Amino acid sequence: MNAPAPTLLTDALKESIQKAYRAWLEARGFRARRGQREMIAQVARTLTANEHRIAVIEAGTGTGKTAGYCLAAIPTAQALGKTMVLSTATIALQEQVTLQDIPDLKTNAGLKFSVALAKGRGRYVCLKRLDDHLKYQDQKDIPLFEELVGDHSAFYQSLLDGFGRGEWDGELDSWPDEMPEGAWAGVTTDHRGCSNNRCSFFKQCPFFRARNNLEGTDVIVANHDLVLSDLALGGGIVLPDPEDCIFILDEAHHLAEKTQNHFSARARINGTLQWLDHVNSVLGSLTQRFARPADLVALATSVATETGQLRLALESLGEALQGLPFQPRDDELETYRFPLGEVPEDISDKAAVALPFMQKICDDLERTHSLLQGAVAGEANWEKAYDAEDWLGPVGQLQTRAMAASALLQDFCGESAYRHARWVNRTSQDVEMITAPIEPGHILQEVLWQRAYAVICTSATLSAMGSFNRFLERVGLSQDTSQNRIPSPFNFPAIASFHVPKMASEPRDFEAHSDEVAEMLPSLLLQETSALVLFTSWRQLNAVVKLLPGEVKDKLLIQGEAAKQVLIRDHRQRVDDGQPSYLVGLASFSEGLDLPGDHCRHVIIIKLPFAVPDDPIDQAIAEWAEARGRNAFYEISVPDAALKLIQACGRLIRHEDDRGRITMLDKRIVTKRYGKVLLDSLPPYNFQLNG
Repeated sequence: MNAPAPTLLTDALKESIQKAYRAWLEARGFRARRGQREMIAQVARTLTANEHRIAVIEAGTGTGKTAGYCLAAIPTAQALGKTMVLSTATIALQEQVTLQDIPDLKTNAGLKFSVALAKGRGRYVCLKRLDDHLKYQDQKDIPLFEELVGDHSAFYQSLLDGFGRGEWDGELDSWPDEMPEGAWAGVTTDHRGCSNNRCSFFKQCPFFRARNNLEGTDVIVANHDLVLSDLALGGGIVLPDPEDCIFILDEAHHLAEKTQNHFSARARINGTLQWLDHVNSVLGSLTQRFARPADLVALATSVATETGQLRLALESLGEALQGLPFQPRDDELETYRFPLGEVPEDISDKAAVALPFMQKICDDLERTHSLLQGAVAGEANWEKAYDAEDWLGPVGQLQTRAMAASALLQDFCGESAYRHARWVNRTSQDVEMITAPIEPGHILQEVLWQRAYAVICTSATLSAMGSFNRFLERVGLSQDTSQNRIPSPFNFPAIASFHVPKMASEPRDFEAHSDEVAEMLPSLLLQETSALVLFTSWRQLNAVVKLLPGEVKDKLLIQGEAAKQVLIRDHRQRVDDGQPSYLVGLASFSEGLDLPGDHCRHVIIIKLPFAVPDDPIDQAIAEWAEARGRNAFYEISVPDAALKLIQACGRLIRHEDDRGRITMLDKRIVTKRYGKVLLDSLPPYNFQLNG
């Protein structure tokens, strides 16, 4: 008989976790919750297992999942000598965890650990780029920067002054005022545009200061975009190596979509042709700046030849794309999606003609960048070699764009290991080629699941129709992955009602449905002094708002009229002042919004949240499913809609003393066969179905 495998969950570690939980409960005056205890136990067991250290845990609203996973994971990570990386889907939640949840645990649970907030390079100002913008602002003949919309020199001076006086730390999210549109892109950079410790601003660099704070830190609070960026570069660039990390992926229901977006590629034909002119302008000016050294002249000459040939190839490719049978998506945009992602031979052949020229430009830009690095290090006998640092960033960014365009062309040639959605958008100014993976799970398998020491995926909404199948399939995890659904402790039948009023129209009749919604909304809003009204499209939101009487419109705070946080702040203030206030928005308002108590007593859902029918990625996913003999509607569309509906309804009840109502203005939830599936996915509200 084989002896049981030794466990890393020692009695000492168990006691450490239990002691921290007891201390936290006592300090906060809380009672132990069954669901929270269950989550703590599963996280601890998963992280200390000998293999397969991945778990998927759905923890309903009110479980206290942040405290649950932290109280188990922090002591365990310390005992194992690993770094806990807590990743959220948004910067806002990342800051909430860092500024509220983690300090609460440090204060009340008796745990001693270090913590740091990690954001991507693009969230920090590049002082070198900022200085160069101001230094060269009157020298328009030196093309260090791609042309920006508007003159931002006064704004850039205010950034530099604020940083110099110590009033601003160089981070985008901490700048106190509104930023001019497009201005930030001019003063940040990526890893190829950065000269690292050779930069004259290295010791002051906000990004490297922040990254240095991560060294030896017990807990790093990151976001999914940063985690994916780091993994895409091989891991260990900003965050520790994945093998040394315990990842807690909160809001994990965003993971597949985030991966899809991160590993997609796009390029505009006319935009790329204009960019080629910029490439030649930069290299020509660069060569002149250093008195035409032979090595730079050779590279600039080579690139000039390549861009000329690439221009002809792209023009030919653009003509072929223009001949596709585009379908209008709105007044300005037309789209053609390649069935099953298969690019026609005539287009893939033209992409294949352009590809080697773009790859050669990538190589020459790489060599140029290396020469500049040598000049910065004092290895080049150039005139004005001291200016080489000024050109590292611009050439690095040219290289980044060239590599992205090269990857897109390569994909359109059919050189991809996984299935992709591929389509072309056309406007009056340009045609754009786009590719996105429809199976992001394969990517996550390579960069995350096979490499990370351990991963906990958690959210209040991970299962649909009583199963994790849809989530597991999308993120590339097998069905035998550890799974657990922890229900919310709230007494939903007593505190929340779900209404479907009688309606004559269905959403498929846009005009009739919009008219009926506009007729019903005023009386529905009068039922409570606060409400959240959720639409699925700008078109219907605008159509309905236009039909509302003025006295109702005056009480609305509508997405797009101001920044999201400003609208939420104003809404809270109105309610606190005893005034009626109603937030109106789209999908981004259906999750991540915390409006407890009187701040949200009524959630009004205008339409079931099915995916937009003309979205190219969703179309491609459904098409591949049908090609494999699956029912795309019931296996993909309905589960996805169920998750979104749960998230939208979840805006209502935020704590056990809350109360309120949900109104659904889409009678399909009671008249269609799939409606029962959606209703069964919801918490046990007090249902009143009259549709």
